[in-house]
Amino acid sequence: MVKSLTSNLLLGLTLMFFSGCGYHTAGSATHIPANVRSIAVPVFATHALAYHTEMALTQAVVRELNTRTRYRVVTQNSAGADAVLSGTVLTQTSVPLTYDSTSGETSSYVVTLTVKVVLTARDGRVLYQNDALSYREQYQSTQDLTGFIREDPAAVNRLARDFAQALVSDMLESF
Repeated sequence: MVKSLTSNLLLGLTLMFFSGCGYHTAGSATHIPANVRSIAVPVFATHALAYHTEMALTQAVVRELNTRTRYRVVTQNSAGADAVLSGTVLTQTSVPLTYDSTSGETSSYVVTLTVKVVLTARDGRVLYQNDALSYREQYQSTQDLTGFIREDPAAVNRLARDFAQALVSDMLESF
């Protein structure tokens, strides 16, 4: 009886070891087929009336793909790429978040972006799509007009970095 229980326990532990626990390393599960080796990332389009946001997002996504994946990232000509990642900035808003109690002026803002992203294979199949990725970033405003520095471009750059990290993770992971 003890020998049978021991052998069953050993068999169970062996099966658990070889079957895994459901976790995997980052980038091992993917929505992208194995035959995709290069991804073109043209400059994102924009419907927002904001300067430079589409460039910041595009550069951040290219940097993230280069850093975290083995794909060859093409930015100029998409004709030779196995897939094309296109994005469109749908909205960009900047709204007051907090106010200075003494002056009544705005002391911080929140920048919010909504972006549509589609990864399309060379044959036209949609490999990944999200029609409304939404991201927010807070930035402080400057009250001293003589030393005024616009903070919203820095906030957009931080937002672009976070957006790119989340996008690439979402594209690669099967969760």
